[in-house]
Amino acid sequence: MQVTRPTPAHFGFFVFDIDKMAEFYLQVFRLTVTDQGLGPNFGNQLVFMSASPDQHHQFVLSAGRKSEHSTVMQASFLLPNLDEMRAVNARATALGATNMRPMNHGNAWSTYFHDPEGNMVEVYLDTPFHVSQPYGSPLDLSKTDEALIAETHEMVRNDPSFMPMAQWQAQFPARPGGVR
Repeated sequence: MQVTRPTPAHFGFFVFDIDKMAEFYLQVFRLTVTDQGLGPNFGNQLVFMSASPDQHHQFVLSAGRKSEHSTVMQASFLLPNLDEMRAVNARATALGATNMRPMNHGNAWSTYFHDPEGNMVEVYLDTPFHVSQPYGSPLDLSKTDEALIAETHEMVRNDPSFMPMAQWQAQFPARPGGVR
């Protein structure tokens, strides 16, 4: 990937219980701890994690959370396929995630949930379709992959913004500053 402008690359959460939260994210997302220790700049324990050997960290946990209420709108993890979404949902639930909410956004399939400290997490994968957002309906992950593709296509094909994702991606460079 060639970076041509500032590109989101990693994110971090302040947490109350760094060991519990590190274990949750390590098990749910099968991340690798790349470094950990006391941060001299913040003075907090830090755990750096990644799913990629070419990125030192994609996710960081920092001890020192002060507020009971999370200010995280969502932290999103891209998945390779629906089977992995089903597996992540099962692992997250078993490890204390709550409020599991699978959604079909037309352009992506997602599950939203709260981690054990109440931060909103999304796991998702893209569909082959584009439709303007926000858009969505409940997603039934008990259906086969083929059934979900057909259901999603039926759901979005008559929307005025519908197009194959490849067509939307080809048009992206021509957008002057994006949609506002």
